[in-house]
Amino acid sequence: MANPIIEKLQARFDTSAAQDMDDVFQFLFDDTDDYYLIVKNGNLDVKQGEHDDPSVTLSMSTDTLKGIMNGEVNGMTAFMTGKLKASGNVMLATKLTSLFPTT
Repeated sequence: MANPIIEKLQARFDTSAAQDMDDVFQFLFDDTDDYYLIVKNGNLDVKQGEHDDPSVTLSMSTDTLKGIMNGEVNGMTAFMTGKLKASGNVMLATKLTSLFPTT
């Protein structure tokens, strides 16, 4: 896994927050390779590329994701200003901060 931001997400994954989940988060980046995260029953599996049927798709730059994950960028603000585009089950995107806490 060559993408540092994706590696950071893996390291911060909170298994307890994902206990009852079975979802796929697709990340489409405009400045690097695309990745998807499979969150299922407290486990995280990260794959490069595009998933056939993601639960939610998030399109952004890696800088936007870094900002959201380190608390410098509000996810809702990024969405409202067009820095983050989401499709599918957009409410799932709000779970990212609990799945990958900044503690």
